[in-house]
Amino acid sequence: MANFLKKAFSDMKESAKAQHEVDKAEFRAAKAESKANFEENRGHNTFARAKAQGKQSWDDAHMTPAQRAEKMQADREEKIAAANERIAAANERYDAAKKK
Repeated sequence: MANFLKKAFSDMKESAKAQHEVDKAEFRAAKAESKANFEENRGHNTFARAKAQGKQSWDDAHMTPAQRAEKMQADREEKIAAANERIAAANERYDAAKKK
């Protein structure tokens, strides 16, 4: 019984270390992407973008529930269509790779 617990806690410790490494890598990736986005937008008129986003938020906040539901349905349909296109492209790549 003692060896079982010892092994279980050892496995948990290794798993935690591995997850910590994954978390650190994801954090570094997010940090690098944020840094790149900042540099890409440096010197550009970001006030206009912020103003447009504010107007969009204002318009979204003043929608009727029916309009909001309709917009959300349209967004979902767009995402489904994009996902289907990605699936089709992946299937084409799979078929091409299988023929080789």
